[in-house]
Amino acid sequence: MHEAPIINLGGFNLDFSAVLMLFVSCLIVFVLCRLATRNLSVENPGKLQNFMEWVVEFVQGIVGSAMDLKKGKPYITLGLTLILFIFVSNLLGLPMGIITEAHQPESIFGHIIEATRNLSHGEHAEILWWKSPTADISVTAGLALIVFFLMNVLGLKYNRKHYLKHYIEPFPVFLPLNIIENLAKPIALAIRLFANIFAGEVLITVILKMGFLGIPFMGIWQGFSIFVGALQAYIFTILTMVYIAQTTIHEEESH
Repeated sequence: MHEAPIINLGGFNLDFSAVLMLFVSCLIVFVLCRLATRNLSVENPGKLQNFMEWVVEFVQGIVGSAMDLKKGKPYITLGLTLILFIFVSNLLGLPMGIITEAHQPESIFGHIIEATRNLSHGEHAEILWWKSPTADISVTAGLALIVFFLMNVLGLKYNRKHYLKHYIEPFPVFLPLNIIENLAKPIALAIRLFANIFAGEVLITVILKMGFLGIPFMGIWQGFSIFVGALQAYIFTILTMVYIAQTTIHEEESH
């Protein structure tokens, strides 16, 4: 089993590979958006500009399916950021994986990697450096907590009366259930995304161990994993918009 390069930093266990891959995902998305908008043209748009315009229209459709697009315009940028970042993150572990073997304690910036701390003679640890960041539950939990924070703060800001009232509907006795329902949303978001991407990468590892017999299966699974990565990015984004719409827009306003 591959180990994560976890270091203890100020009493917290920090997965260095997750931090590294988050940086790579952000960099790829930034470069992609920068290249797509570098030479904007109405008469002769480039392929990247056409692609980005299609993505923006797609996100507008997602927002419009969750709420009135007039009220949802401020959230288009959020949706675009989420779908691009999650899609890119989901795919990073597909083309390759960088694994090193450690036969003695190793460190990062002076901090010992926990998986190598107690290695003795003849033992080794396989350290996984390159993976999809969304295959790490801490990353998906972080994304889900951001969504949870946004939807509740926006609900209190724009729809306070009805947002607070919904906790005791249809009767006050339902207060505990409504609170649990609210708390379950980020948990479901985090686990769904993590489980799908992590399971895909585990299966890739299993296929690789099959040697030459696994080559045809690898091609099939890689193609399917791209579909799963796109689907999970879409699901996370649309659920985010639905949750924001539920907290910020009163039902009577939507009619």
